[in-house]
Amino acid sequence: MARRKSKNTEKLKVMMLGGLYEIGKNLAVIEYGDEMMIVDCGLGFPEEDMPGIDLVIPDITYLEKNYEKITGIVLTHGHEDHIGALPYVLKQISPPVYGTPLTIGILEKKLSEHTFDIIPELITVNAGDTVKLGTSFSVEFINVNHSIADAVCLAIKTPIGTIIHSGDFKIDLTPILNRRVPVIDFDFTVDASSVPDAPDISEEITLDGDIRV
Repeated sequence: MARRKSKNTEKLKVMMLGGLYEIGKNLAVIEYGDEMMIVDCGLGFPEEDMPGIDLVIPDITYLEKNYEKITGIVLTHGHEDHIGALPYVLKQISPPVYGTPLTIGILEKKLSEHTFDIIPELITVNAGDTVKLGTSFSVEFINVNHSIADAVCLAIKTPIGTIIHSGDFKIDLTPILNRRVPVIDFDFTVDASSVPDAPDISEEITLDGDIRV
């Protein structure tokens, strides 16, 4: 994350509710003050010690308890490990969902197989677009190449600084539709004296594990 000097007293929190040290269940939460946003919402696949389990989704207890803070869900691409949990999660929380045309198209097909008390709000964006989520977040969608088309990385501007969420990507000199990854120049020069020690959030959030379906 590129940090800029700021007089803001609120802390920026970045939490992973899935996707670390595992394949699947990608779900990142970025929180600032009374607002938070979500990046991706994927499922995992059962392992050998999970007989009778069809799929695994992240534990979203923290999101349910803080639903009023959620400003939106943004998606990086349409693979199962990044969007596959949404048909289940959107039955519990219903913020607007932003994604590129192919990603939203795949998601629409998945959602058509489920019923919802509140119809999910799906918003299509294109690489190069910027959306405002609440007062704290501005998200720019940046084209990247991946094994699926219409993938993006995210430049998330916050009151503290800019977070780059790379999503999944590869270096491809002959990409589909000839959409190469743009050259991005980020200034990561940081005054070390201005960077506080990382806070201990172990007591703030306690999750009991995965939700298995």
